[in-house]
Amino acid sequence: MKYIEIVCDAGCADNVVALAEQLELSDCRVGPAADNDTLILRLLVSDDKLQPALDALQTLLGSQPTTHITVLPVEIALPAAAREEREQEDSASAAREALYAEVEKNTRLGANYLVLVLLSTAVAAIGLLKDDVAVVIGAMVIAPLLGPNLAFGLGTALGDTALMRKAALINLVGIGLVVVLAAGIGALRLFETSGTELLARTEVGVDSAVLALAAGAAAVLSLTTGLSSVLVGVMVAVALLPPAVVLGVMLGGGQWSLAAGAGLLLAVNLVCVNLACNVVFLIKGVSPRTWFERQRARRATLIYALTWVVTLLLLMLLIYLRQTLLG
Repeated sequence: MKYIEIVCDAGCADNVVALAEQLELSDCRVGPAADNDTLILRLLVSDDKLQPALDALQTLLGSQPTTHITVLPVEIALPAAAREEREQEDSASAAREALYAEVEKNTRLGANYLVLVLLSTAVAAIGLLKDDVAVVIGAMVIAPLLGPNLAFGLGTALGDTALMRKAALINLVGIGLVVVLAAGIGALRLFETSGTELLARTEVGVDSAVLALAAGAAAVLSLTTGLSSVLVGVMVAVALLPPAVVLGVMLGGGQWSLAAGAGLLLAVNLVCVNLACNVVFLIKGVSPRTWFERQRARRATLIYALTWVVTLLLLMLLIYLRQTLLG
């Protein structure tokens, strides 16, 4: 459950109380009016009714400059809700505003992001070159590649082009930095490039696409349900970090055919992760508040999903042609 605290003009109290009754919220309390003719109202809201309540409150009070709406978590509320109500609440998605706040902070191109990219690339390159699976897994734990892809998917679902641009930029910078650093490591030629872990990332098949689709879908579900995203972040890193590192290592070593295979694997995985994000956000019903924005965002989501599907089909065609030529 969530606790909503509202500071608004005293004349709006009756409207807020009526809204709480209409939405059948758990509790509504009205505080005394202050000297500046404002008052505080407190609403106890179950998670499945949080988004409708916030949307209705913004529509009702959004034009008032003195209005402030704060959402606080509730650890325990007594008496406890019925079992059916708890199950319905547990299945609810996080509020749009909470999702945005969570992913927006991952679209900031700062020193922490760049350092984590550099460290994860170095660790992954060493693990791949030495055929050490444990080291590769360690690199994927610290790789910060989940945030930008989630942010791009949420930006598409909300029709927020600014968020999409920021997410695309940081994703491009991150993956580009991985490839460049790995190319430098490959150019040193300190290790053999015929290891099992390296060569496994130069081949792409249907299983690779399924893995990336599962990673993208799990990422959105972890975000919208409030579950831990640590393991999901590792899944996304599995799809993106190793092939990007292998692409760089093979480019640095001048092995163009193997680099092409790793590049195709990276492209397929990137497309599948974003396609899964788009589809799951659409299924979960994450959308803007107003009707016009919802219609625009829905069109954008469908267009991008179709674009990802077409791109994936083209990549699969390239993979088939490459396998035919090499076979």
